[in-house]
Amino acid sequence: MPQSPATTETFAAIDLGSNSFHMIVCRLSNGELHVEDKLREMVRLGAGLDHKRNLDAETQQRALACLERFGQRLGGIPRQRIRAVGTNTLRVARNAGDFLARAEQALGHTIEIIAGTEEARLIYLGVAHATGVEERRRLVMDIGGGSTELIIGEGFEPRYMQSLYMGCVSMTRQYFADGSITPKALKRAELAAQVELEPVKAIYRKLGWEKALGASGSIRAIRNVVQAEGWSDDGISLDALKTLRRALLDAGHSDKLSLKGLTAERAPVFAGGVVVLLATFKALGIEQMRVSEGALREGLIHDLLGRVHHEDVRARAVNNLARRYHVDLPHARQVAETAQVCAAQVADAWSLDAQESRQWLQWAALLHEIGLDIAHSGFHKHGAYIAEFTDLSGFSRNQQRLLAALIRNHRRKLSPTAFDHLAEKHRHRARHWAILLRLAVLLHRSRSPEALPKIKLKAGENRLQVKFPHGWLDTHLLTQADLAREADYLQAANFSLTFS
Repeated sequence: MPQSPATTETFAAIDLGSNSFHMIVCRLSNGELHVEDKLREMVRLGAGLDHKRNLDAETQQRALACLERFGQRLGGIPRQRIRAVGTNTLRVARNAGDFLARAEQALGHTIEIIAGTEEARLIYLGVAHATGVEERRRLVMDIGGGSTELIIGEGFEPRYMQSLYMGCVSMTRQYFADGSITPKALKRAELAAQVELEPVKAIYRKLGWEKALGASGSIRAIRNVVQAEGWSDDGISLDALKTLRRALLDAGHSDKLSLKGLTAERAPVFAGGVVVLLATFKALGIEQMRVSEGALREGLIHDLLGRVHHEDVRARAVNNLARRYHVDLPHARQVAETAQVCAAQVADAWSLDAQESRQWLQWAALLHEIGLDIAHSGFHKHGAYIAEFTDLSGFSRNQQRLLAALIRNHRRKLSPTAFDHLAEKHRHRARHWAILLRLAVLLHRSRSPEALPKIKLKAGENRLQVKFPHGWLDTHLLTQADLAREADYLQAANFSLTFS
């Protein structure tokens, strides 16, 4: 019997960290994931922030050159199987927007800026897949260049996550900027780390864990040193970290560090990473930590697999948020279905991707009434605030702003500039999706289980014509009045709505 050909898909993930840029390319063949390529460059993006939190020109050029090289490797991989994310430095940089436009051009792909909790979720996902399914509760720690993530989880599910504003680059810049490692500087750095950990240490100790795992370059570098020096046989111990602290003081300067297993490129930020790890061991009562080879980029790959194969964590996050705010789900699903049917009719005229439109209209419809749980007056504004500032797994910052804009503009006045604050790539789609959502909400205002008639839509760039079956509007005068008012709202936004 002839065998069916093997199915193979290639995925790529890019992590624009504050210290290093990473890319991983994987091949999924018959359900098995294989790493094809790994690229890593020490860009030190975090070190390029000036006193006003702007990325300097030299660092930007170094980053762009790296992304151009990464972009060459992405050739031939479908866009939906690539995900690139920026972390702490790009979260805080004031000129991140300008840099991102150039970075996306260099890479040839969209770059998402993700929140600290989303970074933590992806890190945990990468570690969990690298270490295998375990029902035991585990603590996962990742020290990046500008932030440190702490996650407690079970199996593949994170249960509690925090992103702390301390990392190997930021600590080094603040306390060891000239390379000197003095007792005074070390104590000041340790105190700063303890202050950052103080608000969260009680809850982590209360939740507890059976196994501590470390991820990222800093923790792997520390593991390599303490094992090469013979200070720890298995992972990293608290005693080994204390010995390493003394070795840092003995050296007195990053240039004089002569530790087995320490690379020259890691040495300048090594002390900052040691401070963060040792402070965390002490604050959380960790005695021993093993090191995982999985991290953020591996988490991105597994998250992408879910998106492509219909296990998108974003859908689950939206459903959970809708339930948390007691949304009338049957009504919301009616709105979603109508909006999606309308979108299919105008997709060509408005250059909308069919699958993408279905997805975003589904999410926006499910959440358009979450603000009602706060107050009826201005509930679209309350809902937009919730959608933008809550922690939504799988969403980038720009994606949450897009979702919030759809919710904010699903009713009442629509300004011509309502979507100008969004990333440029989202503005055109957001305006048209919002109009479709508004129409669907209007048509279901009565919340009647009665099926809507089949309507026909005809669209131009700034106009929409809606045609109902003959005589239907004459028997639904409230809908007719709502449509007339909607036409006035849209006219103020330089858009023409007609109906018959």
